Amino acid sequence: MKVTKFGDVVHEVKINVDRDNNPYEFYIAGDHMDSEDLTIHRKGHFATDDVGPAFTRIFKPGQILYGSRRTYLKKIAVADFEGICANTTFVLETKDNCVFLQSLLPFIMLSDKFTEWSVSHSKGSTNPYVLFSDLASYEFELPSLEEQSILSKKLWAAYRLKESYKRLLTATDEMVKSQFIEMFGNPVTNSKSWQTKAIMEVAPEQPSKKRMQGKVWLLNLDMIESNTGKVIEKVYETSENTLSVQPFDEGNVLFSKLRPYLNKVVVPDEYGLATTELVPLRPNQEKLHKVFLSYLLRSQQFVTFANKISGGTKMPRMPLAELRKFECILPPMSEQLKFVGITEQADKSKFELRKSIDAIDQVIKSLING
Repeated sequence: MKVTKFGDVVHEVKINVDRDNNPYEFYIAGDHMDSEDLTIHRKGHFATDDVGPAFTRIFKPGQILYGSRRTYLKKIAVADFEGICANTTFVLETKDNCVFLQSLLPFIMLSDKFTEWSVSHSKGSTNPYVLFSDLASYEFELPSLEEQSILSKKLWAAYRLKESYKRLLTATDEMVKSQFIEMFGNPVTNSKSWQTKAIMEVAPEQPSKKRMQGKVWLLNLDMIESNTGKVIEKVYETSENTLSVQPFDEGNVLFSKLRPYLNKVVVPDEYGLATTELVPLRPNQEKLHKVFLSYLLRSQQFVTFANKISGGTKMPRMPLAELRKFECILPPMSEQLKFVGITEQADKSKFELRKSIDAIDQVIKSLING
């Protein structure tokens, strides 16, 4: 193996679109890319979205998209369609496929050493970013073309198996959501005529009264998986150094009022500090189970409702006044607990699936880090 500089074998593709004559239908933003997931599962539409002026960079199928901000999130994706991304998303490809295989490039970028390099060379504290010129200096061992081919085939086989398990995870989540609608109907129109009360009466905004010093869990929106509420990674920071945050605990349900279409709702399992974009609701335990409330807020019907009434174009937010007065359905607690039991069984299945995914991840990491 020979030691190679990243910039000697990879180049950044900088082809910009004329925004007044844009032929592309789709765009990709940072929120459309998931951490350590090479597949793009979501995309924006120019026809319906208000897209900012930074979205000018053209990408083509097969090229690698790399989120240059907060690179510890490892937002690396292989484009499978053509479109536009912001200039903060690098569009990358190998210079010569006979020297460095394009199929191996995303895995090299997922390696721990590459991430450590990008993080250590990032600039800024609030929203750190890296320049391609800094990435270009990264050195790594480049195997022979034959070895690259073998390694690439192994990595993509493992990745495809991992994706199949993730599809089972998604199917399990969809089953639980369908069960919610079957049991309780449309929570916005109250199609089953349950008793209701305004959210402010049964789940008022109430941050935690606890105050903990030292290292505490700091929860930002980009650490929450859309649609599932799964916390991608827990980051702990010294509480004295945090700004614009509010405390939460296990009794809260955290609802993101910013860009509600991203559908980010969390039931925390410990004390922490959250960005003020997360509303700390505290359900009355006698009338509203926190898991039931989280699925209500995560339901497609509620997400659609929240989107319709959100204000702002680039950064839409659901008005707190509307959230407070939303009439929350209150089925009997026995029915809510029956549903919670279903979610617990689903969580056990998901736990086993995640164990399998983690095992495959370990195989992938051992291959790319070795």
